[in-house]
Amino acid sequence: MYPHSSLSREQREAAVVLFGAGHGAVSAAARLGVSASAVRTLRDRWLLRGPGALIMKPTKRSYSFEFKLDVVLRFVAGQATAAELAAEHDLSSPKQVKNWARQYRRDGEDALRPKREGRPPREPQPPPDGETAELERLRTENLRLSAENAYLKKLRALKEQGRG
Repeated sequence: MYPHSSLSREQREAAVVLFGAGHGAVSAAARLGVSASAVRTLRDRWLLRGPGALIMKPTKRSYSFEFKLDVVLRFVAGQATAAELAAEHDLSSPKQVKNWARQYRRDGEDALRPKREGRPPREPQPPPDGETAELERLRTENLRLSAENAYLKKLRALKEQGRG
């Protein structure tokens, strides 16, 4: 169901039943004999979505820079909790808001901007000083030979027409 969870489907369903009966995350984890942190994450999702917490949402949604910045600024200013913002904007969990806020505090607004995927493009390296002169000489020679070739082609075409 959730690829990165340590809880099985049965454990998740049992935990949701326990939440509904009024048990907290630590109590449910102790009864099920599983990690309290995994149950706490499930409980946060359950508080946000109710029974829909067991339904897996599509992963890898992307959000615009402006959207993230608005959510983070409201969270940092104390206008709303992470859980309230996650519920309001249909985010997967309050942890996502907290992660954005941590990145914002550490690296500023630029941390919320979309990043390019993959390896960064390689900058062209300038040739060493000795090779620069040689490269320029070869370019000049190439231009001269191209002009000479064009001249000879034109001359040959004129001869074939009987003009040369």
